[in-house]
Amino acid sequence: MGDFTTLFSVNPSSGVPIYRQLIEQVLGLIASGRLRAGDELPSVRQLGAVLSVNFMTISKAWARLEADGVVLHERGRGMVVQAVGGAGPTPQQLRQVRELMDQAVVRGVQCGLSRADLKAVFRVSVEECGL
Repeated sequence: MGDFTTLFSVNPSSGVPIYRQLIEQVLGLIASGRLRAGDELPSVRQLGAVLSVNFMTISKAWARLEADGVVLHERGRGMVVQAVGGAGPTPQQLRQVRELMDQAVVRGVQCGLSRADLKAVFRVSVEECGL
């Protein structure tokens, strides 16, 4: 298993429950091809320690993904990506990202950023994520 813990982050003040943030991140990583069938998710304890999140919260996210058939618990390996999604992001994923981007744009405008400034900030964020 690669060290996928660095691909996850949470924002406790976002208004979105942390377990939902993790689910959406896993789905996004699968859609982008960064997680593939057979890849292991970080263990509950490992990711909880890295993110400073209660283990039960991560366990809830992994259980939901398992119930949806996205991952499978393999004895001795942990949670493994079972199926790779379709050819691209779902409308729900696009909507969620758009909502977050709209909030960021509004905040940027409130801070006095120009269109060019906002594009530069977005470009840096994308590059820092390794995309």
